[in-house]
Amino acid sequence: MAPERSETWESAAFKARVDDVLRRYVAEEAEQFAAIDPALEPVARQLETAVADGKRLRAAFCYWGWRAVGQPDSEALLRAAASMELVHAAAVVHDDLIDDSPLRHGRPTAHVALRGAVRRRPRSLTAARSLAMLVGDLLMGLAGQLFTTSGLPAAYLARARPLWSVLARELIAGECLEILHTGAEPDTTASLKVIRYKTAKYTVEQPLLIGGALGGASGRLRAGYSAYGLPLGEAFQLRDDLLGLFGSTDATGKATSDDVRGHRPTALLAETWRIAGEGERQRLRGLLGRRDLDEEGLAAVRDVMVRLKAPDRVEGMITARVAEALDALHELPLPAHATAALTALAHSATARPS
Repeated sequence: MAPERSETWESAAFKARVDDVLRRYVAEEAEQFAAIDPALEPVARQLETAVADGKRLRAAFCYWGWRAVGQPDSEALLRAAASMELVHAAAVVHDDLIDDSPLRHGRPTAHVALRGAVRRRPRSLTAARSLAMLVGDLLMGLAGQLFTTSGLPAAYLARARPLWSVLARELIAGECLEILHTGAEPDTTASLKVIRYKTAKYTVEQPLLIGGALGGASGRLRAGYSAYGLPLGEAFQLRDDLLGLFGSTDATGKATSDDVRGHRPTALLAETWRIAGEGERQRLRGLLGRRDLDEEGLAAVRDVMVRLKAPDRVEGMITARVAEALDALHELPLPAHATAALTALAHSATARPS
């Protein structure tokens, strides 16, 4: 066990600890991967790039799922929590590939960056996308390896291991649902289901449950984690939807046109469609899904949304879900420092510029 640390939640200090674990672990794995053949060096670099940035929210929720049971700070637990960030890194690589997104954290996404490695090959764009897919697959494998070699007792790991299959099943189901609903007539119920399975569960609920299972959480506490985690995870993604269209690329590091050009099933678009008249729907039909959409067309979509107050409605959905999450949290018999940390995490996850 690590020396006793302050019970005050210091998010920057926690992020630095997780960053250090990920940087050292992935650098070692990337080195071993590249040692197989020099041609693999560009792929190995993408492994390291995939974990170079992030808020480390998923690791934080896993950590506090453990601490809220009354367990102490632990370097082994930190490594297990950091594995949640490798799950996220894998999901991001695959998601960017599926959505054909060009930017992430202000840098070219994996499938764009890897074009240079295959630029003289036949069907180079397809080859780069295939390499990116394999980067995501490898990151998911590394997540499981970091978790099982974290240093926690085998009996603790056994309690949490079944949750990994649930996490993977629900995450992939959410990605599949997003693909199946992309380009379809927007529907708020369908969009919220995509949000729940694609993002909410693996961002908040499952990391909390895994941390809790590692620490021996009771059935009542696990139910409370879900009551807090699900609405909070949905609020997190609803904020992401707003930032995806109304945020700044400088702040988010992503292109603001992706959701509109891809005609993705976001709740923001679904709420706009639900309250739009026929003329406004006709206008949207001419703009959504156009890969050649310019800034003027993007501004036209934003204008329809603002006139119909759809962003305000989504803000209301966020506020309601955060309140629901915090109400559930405050019903739980947790140590005061755990309640304070999970309250702070709820606000930082949903009131953010990027």
